[in-house]
Amino acid sequence: MQAQNAKGAPGRRRRLWSFLVVLGIAAAIVPAALASNSAKTAAAKPLVVYTFADVNTQGPQYKNIAETGRVYASWVNANGGIAGHQVQYHFCDLQGTATQAAACANKAVAAHAVAVVGSFSFTGDAIVPILSAAHIAYFGNCCAVSASELTSTDVFNMGNQPLYAVGLVARAVHDRCKTINAVIIQGAESFEPLMTNAATALHAKINSYISLPAVSTDYSAQVAQATANNADCVIMIVSETPYIAWMPAWQQSGTKARMYGPQGNLDAKVIKGFAAATNGDVIGGMYPDLALPAWANYRAALSKYKADPTQIYNSLGGMGTWAAYSGFAQIVGKMKGAITGPTFLAAASKAKINLPGMVPPLDFSKPWNTTGGPKGYDRIFNHSVIFDVVKNGKILPLTTKFQDVAALAEGK
Repeated sequence: MQAQNAKGAPGRRRRLWSFLVVLGIAAAIVPAALASNSAKTAAAKPLVVYTFADVNTQGPQYKNIAETGRVYASWVNANGGIAGHQVQYHFCDLQGTATQAAACANKAVAAHAVAVVGSFSFTGDAIVPILSAAHIAYFGNCCAVSASELTSTDVFNMGNQPLYAVGLVARAVHDRCKTINAVIIQGAESFEPLMTNAATALHAKINSYISLPAVSTDYSAQVAQATANNADCVIMIVSETPYIAWMPAWQQSGTKARMYGPQGNLDAKVIKGFAAATNGDVIGGMYPDLALPAWANYRAALSKYKADPTQIYNSLGGMGTWAAYSGFAQIVGKMKGAITGPTFLAAASKAKINLPGMVPPLDFSKPWNTTGGPKGYDRIFNHSVIFDVVKNGKILPLTTKFQDVAALAEGK
């Protein structure tokens, strides 16, 4: 869940001016949230928060999530904290195992965390029940994949995984793809039903779904499956680390098929050295480009607090974590009285989030299952996608407005 660097060319910014006007973006959104509830002072009790992600693992790695949480805490504390509260940030490495995921959840409980914010895991079913029992919210994560992350009333997703995949299906059909195959990394099977719904609603068909092991040195067999039957478009629900391993076999196959991949996974690292093989590929995501004004504080914090330069922050993991902490600050800034796990959970359950230019307006009081959404995806509150395109080895915006794909996901 990583992507290109944060710098955007001036010409690109001019092309996006109309988008900025529509959204009414103000670079000072986050400081405004911090300034609310000013009766609290810097001497107020610190807010203990945790962020979880896999770092030391053979599978997909998300150090950009850990780094974003760290620089957010440093930045917000240097600017007076959240409503006068300093943020006491802790990162716990899930290490790619359910056992370690449960251990991280137990650490957050033992530390009386206010919330677990902006995380990502393939092992959410080991995390959420432990947090739920302690009345601690799993807040703001970009990319829910497990059943409990998608249904538990203690989970508040700000991203919309798996809906970006619905957007990729819609875009492939829009581009008049004749034969569409899909590659889904193991552990992300929750994508498939909504993708099928979207294809059916669009009077199209996904010819086959290919399961991709998270760890492999040679994906030649899966590339052959993905390009079978003269596929001209392949939807890739694949994390960055295995995507990098995928590319040599993809190029060697000589296929002319176009890939449709996820924001932050089909990224600068993946396309490096494969400009011809990726030219014209489409990227579907949840967050507008990092070069835009809404992310000005994020870009400044990454620089000032020396975020790991080997990581890419224009991504689901990076921007998703910053947006999650921004939403967390917005809720805390409106709370009265003690701020604890249970009181934050209660406040989040009724909260409306407004972060123009980061995500569409979100209402956590209205789970998707109460507004006509498909069963099992209750905690997806963000239903919009946005697209980039790969051109000559560079990633550029393809669309500049959020596109709501809820109806397609519902098969309508």
